[in-house]
Parts: sequence; C-alpha cells; structure tokens
Amino acid sequence: MPSAPNPSNEADRQKALDRYNIIDSLPEEAFDDITTLAAYICETPIALISLVDRDRQWFKSKYGLDADETPREQAFCAHAILEPKDIFVVSDASIDKRFADNPLVTVDPQIRFYAGAPLVTPDGYAVGTVCAIDRKPRQLNSEQLRALRALSRQTIAQMELRRNVQQLSETLRRLQHTQASLIHTEKMSALGQFVAGIAHEINNPISFIAGNLPHAHGYSAELIRAIELYRQVYPNPPETILEEIEAIDLDYLAEDFPKLLDSMKFGADRIQKIVESLRMFSHLDEAEIKTVDLHQQLENTLNIAGQRFQATETRGEIRLIRDFGDLPPVTCAVGQLNQVFLNLIANAIDAIDARSNYLEIPEINIKTEYFQGKNTRIRIQISDNGIGISEELSSKIFEPFFTTKSVGQGTGIGLSTSYQIVTKTHGGQLYFKSKVDIGTSFVVEIPVSIDSSK
Repeated sequence: MPSAPNPSNEADRQKALDRYNIIDSLPEEAFDDITTLAAYICETPIALISLVDRDRQWFKSKYGLDADETPREQAFCAHAILEPKDIFVVSDASIDKRFADNPLVTVDPQIRFYAGAPLVTPDGYAVGTVCAIDRKPRQLNSEQLRALRALSRQTIAQMELRRNVQQLSETLRRLQHTQASLIHTEKMSALGQFVAGIAHEINNPISFIAGNLPHAHGYSAELIRAIELYRQVYPNPPETILEEIEAIDLDYLAEDFPKLLDSMKFGADRIQKIVESLRMFSHLDEAEIKTVDLHQQLENTLNIAGQRFQATETRGEIRLIRDFGDLPPVTCAVGQLNQVFLNLIANAIDAIDARSNYLEIPEINIKTEYFQGKNTRIRIQISDNGIGISEELSSKIFEPFFTTKSVGQGTGIGLSTSYQIVTKTHGGQLYFKSKVDIGTSFVVEIPVSIDSSK
C-alpha cells in the first residue's frame, strides 16, 4: 500500500493547521451540519470533515462512521491535499493500485468510493478535506461536485470564524487581566501611600512613648523605695496620712504600678511591630526584586491580618498552625508576593466566616516546603476548614472580576492578580484543592530565584 508523499510545503501546511487549534476539540454543531449536508447531497452513507495532522487524519465531524481518526499512511485525504485546486475522486478503490490493499478498503469501513474537496486556508494551504464515502463504486454528478466544493469553502469559513472567536476571547481575557492589574496596582499604590503616612504618624509618637517608658519604670521604682523608707523612719504618721494611705490602697498601688508600666511597654512594642510589619509588607523603601526570608514575609503578613483571627459573635478564635520547613533565601518580587499571601490568608478567613454550620475549632494551616532536584522550587500551602468551593465555581476562580462575595465585600481581582503575580512574574504555579464544607488549600509554587526577564 503506497502512502501519499508529504506536500512540498508540509512544514508550513502543518503550522497553518496548528493555528486553528482545532485538533482533538469537542464536536460542534456547525461542523456536524456540514457533514450531514455532504452525505445528503452526495447520497453517500458516510461524510467526514477530515484534518490531516502530522501522523494521522483526525475527524472534526463524522457522519455514518464511528472512528475518530486513522493513521495518515492509510488516509485517502492525504492524497487529496496534494492537489488543493481539485476534488480528489476514487471511483472504485478495490481496483485502484494506490488503495486496493488499504485496510480501510479490505476491512471496515470497506471504502469503494471516495470524493474529497480540499480544505484550503486563505493563505493557500490544504489542511484536510470535506469528503463523501460509499461502500460501493459510483460517481458524483457535476452539481454534487460543485456542492462538495462549496461545503469545503464553508468549512474553512467556519474554521476561520472559530479561530477569530478564540482570538477575540483571548484578547478579552488579556484586557480583563490588564484592567484588573491596573485597578490592583492603583489600589496598592494608594494603600502604599496611606501605609507610609500612617506608619510615619504612628512611629514618631509611639517611639517617644516607648523611649520614655523605661524612665517611667525607673522613676516609679525610686518613688516606691522612697515611700518605703518614709514608712520605716516614720512608722506612725499622722491620722490624715493614714486615712489617705488606706483610701488609695498604697500597698496595692506599689505592687500594681510596675505591672501597669510593663503592660504599656508590651502594647507599645506591639504597635511598633505592626508598624514595622506594614513597612516591610509594602517595601516602600526597598528594591522591587530582592532576596528575602520568606518565613519573615509570612509573619509580617500574619501580623497585619492578626486581628481577623480573633473570635467573633459567630465563631471562636481561628487557630493558626505554622508548619514551616527549612527554606533557603528566596529572590522574588517581595512586595507583590506579600500581596498574594495577604489575599490568600484573607480569603481563608472569609471562607471560615462564610461557613454556616458550626466549627468547633476554625483553623488555618500554613505549610512551607523546599523541593530540590530537577524542578527545584518553594511550595507555600495555605489551608482552611471553611465553606469550600463548588465544582461549578472552580473553573472561574482565577477569572478577573469573578467573586462569590456580596456586593461591597469583594472586587474579584485579588485571586486573578495573585495568579498573574505567581505565574507570570515568578514563573510559578497557583492552584487549589477544595471540598464544599470541608475546606480549601491554595498552593503557591515558585522557583528559588525569580527570572528577571519575565
């Protein structure tokens, strides 16, 4: 069985076919209508839209045949595309030396008659055929041949339309991502300016308070010691002084005042830590790409979100589990990556708050791992036992402006922007696993060092 030679322009022809992104696609009614018409007009039991790929012919639509594809060396269509301007007709394959011992002739579907009109792209490449097939020898009349040619043109027109729709959909998707990115960038810029102002306004007075608390602690200790000395030297003070000592409970004051100062120092230290976390989170005064301790970045983010872990009217305090592995320093766009962490942690808290059935212990687990080898990478997994994500919504989660939250509670750009930061900026992966009313795990995987060319 001699197989058809490749066209002289095979490489370019294959590129033309690949541009349609149609091979192995799902059935479509518009193409099925064409094969139905071809079978009806040509009065054949079988009609196909056949696309000649690298090593096979694949059927985009089929009428009267169960197979999805055949090897290219057996394909009648591989012969048809050699003459793009003509309809390729085989009246009786059983006596044609090119096909007599072809398995498609000798066994099922036992082809005898074949007529294939080449599918020729606007730039002149034959990528397949619309073909009519019969199990008995025959011929087509001139009107049937003209109709078959017209159907081949309509098939190409449909393929072009399909390609244009795909391109428009991709353009729309990119515009949505660009719009979301611009909105998010503007929001983060405004947030950065706000954080810078707040950090400055808080830092100065709190530094003054924190700096003077040790002195206040020392002064109070000295005053208490002086009072104790007075009590030792003058054990029997006048009645008015005894009444005042009893009224103010001097012994309690002497014991509690140092504790009060310690509490104030703890509060001042906490405020300074939050201000530092805000500054580190925004990285307003640092290079965009730098080498950092990723665990410290996670801790900065948790400090910012810390208040949301506290108990509410509808749930208890969220238990935070840190399952941190040994990570090397990571070179990344640290400000953007912190945005991702904050988005994922905030979404985990929202998922817990949205769960209607009672949670005895609401929980968020942050796990980090380092994988070495052929695909060296860092993995950060943020898991919750919240409401979960249904299968119907799973495919839309990373789409710009898609949100399941109420109006005013979510813009739908957080996860979309996070996906772009992880995949485009860092060349990594962002994916998730979820079960309704069980919980969700979002996984960030990034290389140890960012590709600065991205």
